[in-house]
Amino acid sequence: MTRHLPRAAEAHGHDFLGAHHDRNGRRTLAVIALAAVAMVAEIAAGVAYGSLALLADGWHMGTHVAALSISVAAYRLARRFEHDPRFTFGTGKFGDLAGFASAIGLGITAALIAVEAAERLRTPVPIAFGEALAVAAIGLAVNLGSAWLLGDGHDHGHDHHGHGHHGHHDHGAHHHHDHTEAAHGATDNNLRAAYLHVVADALTSVLAILSLVAGRFLGWSWLDPAVAALGAAVIGVWSVGLARRTALALLDADAPPELAHQVRSVIETGSDRIADLHLWRVGPGCYAASLVVVSPSPRPSDAYRAQLAECPMLRHVTVEVAQG
Repeated sequence: MTRHLPRAAEAHGHDFLGAHHDRNGRRTLAVIALAAVAMVAEIAAGVAYGSLALLADGWHMGTHVAALSISVAAYRLARRFEHDPRFTFGTGKFGDLAGFASAIGLGITAALIAVEAAERLRTPVPIAFGEALAVAAIGLAVNLGSAWLLGDGHDHGHDHHGHGHHGHHDHGAHHHHDHTEAAHGATDNNLRAAYLHVVADALTSVLAILSLVAGRFLGWSWLDPAVAALGAAVIGVWSVGLARRTALALLDADAPPELAHQVRSVIETGSDRIADLHLWRVGPGCYAASLVVVSPSPRPSDAYRAQLAECPMLRHVTVEVAQG
């Protein structure tokens, strides 16, 4: 039997964006400005002074700017289309898509740096160590400043405006306010991608400085391309990890096991049993659920909906009740 929803429920939206969505977008935009300045300086200095490690840092900074631009675009598009009915479960996954694109870009960059490093190992070129060191230090300062800007909101993208829709082939609404979501489930993958881009940039800056110091005072010119190759390997490993994480979110395969356990422990009391359960991410700290409850003495779906209020990460839930 289908019952009519209250007018407020009919107008209810699907806002599955993180609580700090707009703030994270503004922070990322500020970091783009810093990174663009450092990118131009490092690439110019790397060409002028012949430092591959510095060039690698500058090239990666360039992909960092591009990736951060994708992140900002994702934040803005997610907000712009927040109420677009074409997005059945809202726009919370725009950030996951941006993070996946960033991972692919980083992987390509790592490959290009590795190829150039191999070429420089075969054919060394002279390096102006003093000048290159000065610019690398500036690049590191920019990276640390960028990490500070993004780090405060890193992995704290949980939503303070949760929405739950529950029913027996119908939907109702309830609201949650929670600050205890599991870190994995509450992660804003868009912000995570931006933050890790900055961390990767800082790493390549540190490696560039170390190789330049060794080259200048120990005469180890070969260390410059060797360190660039090491940086490429680290960036490549990181890009694979980010691609895997965001791909799982995009393919609805990243629901935390503890959430499924919590749902079952809440519902499966007495003779009630869950015959079918599906959980998937719809945004930072937001999950949707579809479940079938079987019981010899079934209760109204509202009763199960009230129980599921104990699961604050659930924002959109459909409950089907069957006797059996």
